[in-house]
Amino acid sequence: MDKKVSKNKPSQPKSKLREGFKKWTAYYRANPHRFARDYLGVNLFLYQMLLLWAMNKYSFFMYIAARGQGKSYLIAIYCVIRAILYPQSNIVISSGTKGQARLIITEKIFALKRSSPNVAREISEFKTGANECFVAFTNGSKITAVTSGDSARGYRANILIVDEFRLISKETIDTILRPFLNVNRTPPYLQNPKYSHLTEENKEIYISSAWYKNHWIWESFKSYINSMVKGKDYFVACLPWQLSVFHRLLSKKRVEQQRQEEDFDQMSWDMEYEALFVGENENSYFKLDDIQKCRTLPKPFYPPTNREYVENKNKRKPVDLTNIPKQRGEIRIIGMDIALMGSSKTVKNDTTQFSLFRLLPNGEEFRRDVVYMEKMEGQHSEIQAIRLKQLYYDFESDYVAMDTNGNGMAVFDNCVKILYDKERDEEYPAWTVINDERMDDRKMDINAIPVIYSLKAGTSNELNHKVAVGLRSAFEKQKIRLLINEIEAKEEMIENKGLLTKTNEEQVYLLKPFTQATALQNELVNLVYKVSGGYIKIEEVGTATKDRYSSVGYANYIATLLEQEQLGKGVSNEEMLNFCLF
Repeated sequence: MDKKVSKNKPSQPKSKLREGFKKWTAYYRANPHRFARDYLGVNLFLYQMLLLWAMNKYSFFMYIAARGQGKSYLIAIYCVIRAILYPQSNIVISSGTKGQARLIITEKIFALKRSSPNVAREISEFKTGANECFVAFTNGSKITAVTSGDSARGYRANILIVDEFRLISKETIDTILRPFLNVNRTPPYLQNPKYSHLTEENKEIYISSAWYKNHWIWESFKSYINSMVKGKDYFVACLPWQLSVFHRLLSKKRVEQQRQEEDFDQMSWDMEYEALFVGENENSYFKLDDIQKCRTLPKPFYPPTNREYVENKNKRKPVDLTNIPKQRGEIRIIGMDIALMGSSKTVKNDTTQFSLFRLLPNGEEFRRDVVYMEKMEGQHSEIQAIRLKQLYYDFESDYVAMDTNGNGMAVFDNCVKILYDKERDEEYPAWTVINDERMDDRKMDINAIPVIYSLKAGTSNELNHKVAVGLRSAFEKQKIRLLINEIEAKEEMIENKGLLTKTNEEQVYLLKPFTQATALQNELVNLVYKVSGGYIKIEEVGTATKDRYSSVGYANYIATLLEQEQLGKGVSNEEMLNFCLF
């Protein structure tokens, strides 16, 4: 009898431990945010707790986040929690950018491992190679980072997490990533028929900032909302910048400063900070689809800074500072829309815009690459004329297209005389017009170089009509190319140019041409039109501007004239001259 009692004694603590383990596992599976606190040692904000709970509860989860909310950190925490609490789980992280999924493992999960002894104890292997990046756990779970392309085919997952999914095509999501989920996790207890009702569903988790309404993400977002409202196994959250500021993840002062910057872009702000999906104005003349199809240009022009120019000038053997050599037969144009300090425009509209075009022969047409855009706060006319001449010679330009009506006249009058640039210690020659004898009479130097195409946009409905129609046609026919999205550019620079090792100022400098292209896109789709007297008239709405549109439109208009003259479309010099004058 005593032997039986002593024989059974060891099994009692084991049984008690097993029951306790079951209860705590069930408790933490229902409360992953508490597991993060108790086991991982991580303190979360309330919104993070709610999101973690929802990620673990619902089979279809979507989170549209503003900047500064720590999306990658939250993904890392969820992956670790899921891997520990659900043995033999396969978790795959993919991303719209090549390196982002890998960074979640190499930076965020690695940081959790380093700061939490419990997490470190759970991990059996950690690989962070460029071709193979995963975290393996002692219980058989695995977190893997994959690219969102053909090379990812063949992976299997119980949890699919797609970060910045707005940058991935719907086809890639449906044909490559979602098939990962064809096999469910099968823990041993499911072999018992009485537990068959506890079969686990695989999960799809999509996280991103907001995007344009013409993209598939908008329809998917609406579908998720409708399903959630109907009580289906779906969850959606949209959290704006105020939440980030409330938890001091984002500085309110920094937010206010960004809103006051001269190149502030309301549409980009709405998407990145307000977590709002945006679309073109209902009466927009330029269509978002047409513009986005033209955003294929990978390389911008970078004008030298004054410091770089002076340092190079003083070298014994100066070098060519341009990063885009001029091709045979290429023509370069600078389009300029002008505002002056103290003009009648509002402060928000008191800006001058430069747009730099490369015209590359392509059969009987010019391919038109907008390689750089620059905005200048309202300045005195001489300062603007000097900056124009700096860009002209830095870019090795051939022509300038500018509105010489109203404010433009003062800048023109400075361009037609010799100017001294004290910053660069350079003297620039006088210019004159190509296409207007009356404007040519205003030149101050008989040897002035004819480089300016004078456009009287403010007084000619016909000219404004042709500028608008010509630019829309260029986008529709994909004759014009804009720089790629800054997110794509940033990813490429991180991978090939060590962007993250550079200072904040250097990063801004490198990415600015791409953000200006986005600002142009957003400006165009916010412009409306009306028809008056048989002509199209482009107008702003509310606080919207059209500085970028005007500078690009002018340059594109002259590109069409040069195309007709030089590529054999039968327009004489006299006809081209008359075409410019209205």
